[in-house]
Amino acid sequence: MGAISLKLPDELLEASGRCADALRISRAEYVRRAIERMNSETQERLRAKRLAEASKKVREESMKINAEFALIEKDPDA
Repeated sequence: MGAISLKLPDELLEASGRCADALRISRAEYVRRAIERMNSETQERLRAKRLAEASKKVREESMKINAEFALIEKDPDA
């Protein structure tokens, strides 16, 4: 396991300690969980961004195909 040295503003350090105490975990565990949560949320946002970008790339072709299906629905013999 790696280690990091981290400087935090006093208020943030104190608040983190109080929250960790309330959860009955160490401050280090609290910070680890916070980082894990932030990593997970960031990965979700990046995944959503990639999906939106991919969707934009295929949108024009999808609209053409939808228009073709609409014509077929109106006139099945077309």
